[in-house]
Amino acid sequence: MIRWIVTDLDGTLIRRDLAMVPSSRAALRRFQAAGGEVVIATGRGERSARRYYEELELSSGAILYNGARTVDLRTDAVLRTRVLAEEAWAALRVVLDRLPEGVYPVVFSGHDELAVHDVPELREYERRGNGSLRRPPDGNGNGPWGAVAGAVTKCMLIGDLAALTGLVIPGATLVRSADSYLEVLPAGATKGAALRELAALRGVRLEEIAAIGDNPNDLDMIGVAGLGAAVGDGHPDVRAAADVVVGNCADGAVADLVELALAG
Repeated sequence: MIRWIVTDLDGTLIRRDLAMVPSSRAALRRFQAAGGEVVIATGRGERSARRYYEELELSSGAILYNGARTVDLRTDAVLRTRVLAEEAWAALRVVLDRLPEGVYPVVFSGHDELAVHDVPELREYERRGNGSLRRPPDGNGNGPWGAVAGAVTKCMLIGDLAALTGLVIPGATLVRSADSYLEVLPAGATKGAALRELAALRGVRLEEIAAIGDNPNDLDMIGVAGLGAAVGDGHPDVRAAADVVVGNCADGAVADLVELALAG
């Protein structure tokens, strides 16, 4: 019996126009009415994930920042959090100072999303509802990132990532969440690790969970779940790793998974 359905947002439950796929939304509500619980697992933070959490009237923890933070968005209680170790942030700052042309960083510290560039790629990132970017404080001669206050939850590198193939940041986990998004996360911060901890906290066995995603940052999540599903128009690596491949996002990929869960 499937008790939880865990779904990625962008490219899985929501379309490129940022709207939730109607058939998938309706199917998740049927699953909830049948006694199941829905969990969202996304690279988004609290502000940009909240609208979808509230649209589904969820009461579970939300896995955010690709697993770096899990939050009960009803109360804003933080259930789990990971931040970059000082050594990892120091190594990342060296990389940020040497990024090739066409790659633009966004650094997440607390609830702030910080960027030093004003370029179309970052304006598109903001348009997609991912947050409101602001400049970091004056670095006092230590570069643009020298005065970032507070722990860093993650960094996104956005743009032409070809020159970053093989990049390694000691003490950090790197995942691709889209063709033009490379995310630098605290070591061990993944959607799968966050799902394991949330399920243990709630007393749900992994065999009772179905999870669905479309990009490589979803791989360990669908591997952890008892039933792992890939979106039909998702990344080839995700389709190859999944237990089942369902329809395309816009055609109701999540609705397809709900039907399988309810039938089982």
